[in-house]
Amino acid sequence: MKNNFTCIIVDDEPKSIGLLTECLCSLYNNIEIVGAYTSWTTALPALRTKECDLLFLDVSMPGKTGIELLGLLHGIDYEIIFITAHSEFALNAFKFSPSGYVLKPIDDRELTTAVDKAIERIQYRKLAKLSSQPSFGSKIGIPNNKGIEYLNIDDIVYLEAKKSCTRVVTSSAEIISSYSLNRFRPIVEKHSFFQVHRSYIANLDQIKRYVASGIIVMTNGDELPVSKSEREDFLLKFDRVSKSD
Repeated sequence: MKNNFTCIIVDDEPKSIGLLTECLCSLYNNIEIVGAYTSWTTALPALRTKECDLLFLDVSMPGKTGIELLGLLHGIDYEIIFITAHSEFALNAFKFSPSGYVLKPIDDRELTTAVDKAIERIQYRKLAKLSSQPSFGSKIGIPNNKGIEYLNIDDIVYLEAKKSCTRVVTSSAEIISSYSLNRFRPIVEKHSFFQVHRSYIANLDQIKRYVASGIIVMTNGDELPVSKSEREDFLLKFDRVSKSD
């Protein structure tokens, strides 16, 4: 199952809605358009009642501008991308912290930049919401391009940063998540995990040996570096036998 996202389009020009729909369908196979409206009077009740992840909004419309329409809404929980022929509204629009401000005629590169940013924000919000929910036993959800994999957190040996992704290594498998290592850190550090290096977060219960050169050997045999800045704090995590006087 893919991570699917829903969107609503509000633009007073039907032709513009058609062109944007065509662009989205050709560029993304995981975005579903759940509503398209040509006036603020029909858009307002839909935005108040329909759930969506992303709103494509024209700025200059008859009756009320897109910015005035947003002013009638409270508790906005979706990402906004302004699609407009008018650059002069940009300053007022950015008080809503949009994911993008795309000028007509739509350029595919500008559109994908805005949409990709919106999707990243949406995924982050969903992960934050997931992490704030009561935990059930020791399970953790790992979002990836297939959905969410649920693992026993004790089975995770370590997490490794791979560019903007994270490699989650267990004793028997690995999962590549599109989420960055920094997004996992506040979740796993509630458990027995410690960031030993900017690229690695290790499960302290899965550490087998510490080598004086600054290497830890995990229970699966993998070796991870411990950065010099973290070695003292890392070693203090464990009780150990001291030399007698």
